[in-house]
Amino acid sequence: MGIKILPSLALALCYVCGVHSAVITLKNNCPFEIWPAALTGKGAAPPTGFDLSPGASTTVNVPAPWSGRFWARFGCSNSGGRFSCQSGDCGSGQISCNGAGAKPPATLVEYTLGGDGNKDFYDVSLVDGFNIPVFVKPDRSCPTTSCPADINRSCPNELAVRNPSGAIVGCKSACLAFNQSQYCCTGSYGSPATCKPTSYSQMFKRQCPQAYS
Repeated sequence: MGIKILPSLALALCYVCGVHSAVITLKNNCPFEIWPAALTGKGAAPPTGFDLSPGASTTVNVPAPWSGRFWARFGCSNSGGRFSCQSGDCGSGQISCNGAGAKPPATLVEYTLGGDGNKDFYDVSLVDGFNIPVFVKPDRSCPTTSCPADINRSCPNELAVRNPSGAIVGCKSACLAFNQSQYCCTGSYGSPATCKPTSYSQMFKRQCPQAYS
């Protein structure tokens, strides 16, 4: 049975034989242009100074060990000679983020390649909020993971980030929106016993059950 790819940023992970490295294919399944970006925690930084039109894809070679994250930017322009995006912007002023991370909210795909025990790990994180659906599919027997829902469509007004036209381009986490201990699991809420799911975190988890939220 085929896998239905919803409008999203799709990432396929392919391992290269002989050396521990990976080829990550990024495909734009959205009906609008996106600008992928990456932030490296360990290892050589992959290039991300490019855009993907609807249906387009490109590959990124990542030698292990490597850890980092990918995300998508959209609503981007080079107005006034400075590159910026309505969602997922990294503030570099250029198409390449040059080592800068995403300004939240942004849906993150996180990788650790060649980690503990020479194992590879990957996940989708909504800890910094949501801006675009994503789908991750390794080429081996490892399971897929995703955030298939467009949470922007149901984002509560108090969490919503809007562009100048008023359209929602991102949905903040409650911690980011309110900076309160009960939402950030800090202070007296800093343990699993005291930091319980809130209606906001449940909203994210209900729509994207595989993602960290």
